[in-house]
Amino acid sequence: MICLVLSGSTIEENISQFKRNREYVDLVELRIDLLHESSRSLASKFPDMVDLPVILTCRRQSDGGKYVGSEKSRGALLESCLDGNFAYVDIEDDVKRSAAELKARERKVRIIRSRHDFTGMPSDIFHRISKIAAKGDIPKMAVTPQSVLDLITLFRVKTELAAVGEKIVLGMGDFGFPSRILYKRVGSMLTYCADTPVAPGQISAQKMKELYRADTVDDRTHIFGVIGNPVLHSFSPEIQNPGFKGINFNAIYVPFHVDSVRSFFILAEMIKISGVSVTVPHKQNVLPYLGKITREVKQIGSCNTVVRAKNLWMGTNTDYYGFVDPLLVEIDNKNIQSALVIGAGGAARSVVWALRNHGCKVTIINRNLDRARNLALETMAAFDSLDNATKYEHVDLIVQTTSVGMVPDSDNDPIPDFKFNKQQTVYELVYRPKYTKMLARARESGCKLLFGIDMLIRQGKLQFESFTGYHYPKRLEQTLHLEED
Repeated sequence: MICLVLSGSTIEENISQFKRNREYVDLVELRIDLLHESSRSLASKFPDMVDLPVILTCRRQSDGGKYVGSEKSRGALLESCLDGNFAYVDIEDDVKRSAAELKARERKVRIIRSRHDFTGMPSDIFHRISKIAAKGDIPKMAVTPQSVLDLITLFRVKTELAAVGEKIVLGMGDFGFPSRILYKRVGSMLTYCADTPVAPGQISAQKMKELYRADTVDDRTHIFGVIGNPVLHSFSPEIQNPGFKGINFNAIYVPFHVDSVRSFFILAEMIKISGVSVTVPHKQNVLPYLGKITREVKQIGSCNTVVRAKNLWMGTNTDYYGFVDPLLVEIDNKNIQSALVIGAGGAARSVVWALRNHGCKVTIINRNLDRARNLALETMAAFDSLDNATKYEHVDLIVQTTSVGMVPDSDNDPIPDFKFNKQQTVYELVYRPKYTKMLARARESGCKLLFGIDMLIRQGKLQFESFTGYHYPKRLEQTLHLEED
């Protein structure tokens, strides 16, 4: 089930949120701690205003809520609201037997016993779930994984506690995000969504239902994803998931915030992940775990696509072709013969090799001179310090491969003193925002612009082919654009 957390301060606002999201959800949670005090007396009437089951919740501040009164007054408020036809009431697992609990049992309202941990995960999470379930209540564990290893523990819940039929298990924050989408693989009976997030990692009900189709995941669903750190900003789910739907492929594509590649591959084996896109900073870190690699990966030393092939992982690099494709005509016509590449990380490796393989003279500039030197030696390119960028204002092509300028760093420019001229092509690999500060300056100078979003889409379509064996649906290609200027 997909549960909409209502975050309005009045009953009217909550009814409006409900109507907006009705087609995407299976039940709703009324958070009376978020209501104005004047509206709380109307809460008991709310279940009769909607046509879905309602969870009644009054969350105290220590559990991420807004209720500031005493425990006695909170209990009394819950008890009075239970005059209404609620399907469930959420009561924290450390609250002792109360009048609200007795009234809920009397009225046949199912009790959810919840535990919220915003700093980590209890070491005895399996025991806590079992103990609550043994009393006949529905256990809820909302915890905050601090690593991929913690996330593995969450995904073990389904098999370790298969005997517990009804349970709610979710990870908050960046590491926990996949458990919200793959809630069925965690063994959770529901996942939470909200128009306005009231807990770390919540997304909208529309996104959960239409982009991820999380409620359709079953035992045959192929799991794909993107691994990185950070990664939740990635546009890749908006490429891959509509593509899967477009060819009726039973698959889901999820972002995984990864601190340890080794731990991720343990998780991948455990939940049978079929393939992943790889982004910063793991494009080189994945190499030791690959049983087979393509010629480009071997040459570049960087991999952005990993696919399960029989009993091993195969690595390819679609960045290489996604990057160079729009430059080929200009390179063949000799309009682009020299290039300045900003950065020396994983993305830069693909860029420099692609340009060198097509005969371009390349200079790599980077703040860390040793990294620039090492990449230059591998690729037979030149290198220099980022501080000397203005020495190369004569080049035909400028390629920006770093994260400088990307949201939330959008006010910065990696080469603020560089003067562009209209004969140049400027290629920005950052795609959020579409026009970075550097690219906006290049536009003012009349340069030809190439955008990171277009490269992302080109390489994403190639990844789609690696994942599915099918071409990306042509009818969907025109929808793959960010609504940004």
